[in-house]
Amino acid sequence: MNKYILGISGGSGALYSLAVLKGICDSGNICYLVTSKPGRRVLSLETGLNLVGKPASDKKILQDNLSIDDEKLEVIDENDVGANIASGSFRTKGMAIVPCSTGTLGSIANGISRGLIERAADVCLKERRTLIVVPRETPYSLIHLENMTKLTKAGAIVLPASPGFYNLPKNIDDLVNMVSSRILEKLEIVSSNLKEWEGT
Repeated sequence: MNKYILGISGGSGALYSLAVLKGICDSGNICYLVTSKPGRRVLSLETGLNLVGKPASDKKILQDNLSIDDEKLEVIDENDVGANIASGSFRTKGMAIVPCSTGTLGSIANGISRGLIERAADVCLKERRTLIVVPRETPYSLIHLENMTKLTKAGAIVLPASPGFYNLPKNIDDLVNMVSSRILEKLEIVSSNLKEWEGT
C-alpha cells in the first residue's frame, strides 16, 4: 500500500481526475486529495458532483459516487498548508495534478505556493518524487510552454490530456481511460484499462 497525492485544479477534464482517483484507490493505495475552488467548480459543471470544500462532506460525496473504501481516501482542505502532505518528511510515492490549470502550472514552475496543491507539488520536486502535471489547455502560449520546460527540467512529467485513437475508441470512457491509465502508469500503478500498442 502506497500513499499518493491527487490535486484537482481549475482546468477542464474532471472525468480524468475521477478516473485517476478511482484507479489509485482501487489498486489498494491511499489517495490524499486536494481540490481548489475552481477545480470544484469545473468538477460540478462537468460531472454533476457538487463538492463544497469541506473535507468530510467531499469525502462522503466521492465515496458514495465512486464506491471508494473509507480507508483509501483522505480529503484535505486546500488552505491547510500545515497538512501532512505539505512536508517532505511525510513520505508519498508521488503526486498527479489532474487537470492542471496553466495558473497552477505556472505557480509550481516558478516556486510559488498559493495553496496546498502547489506546496505539495513543490515538496515532490524538492524530494525528487514523481510529479505529474496534466494540462488540458489549447492552444499553448509561449509562457505555458516555457513553464512546462521549467517543470520538465526540474524533474516533473508533463502529460497533456491528449488521448490517442489507435485503439479505436468507441465512447468517451475509452478516451478517458486511455489518458487516466497513462497517468496511473507513470505513478507505477498498473491499470487494467491500459491498452498497449502492439504494432500493426
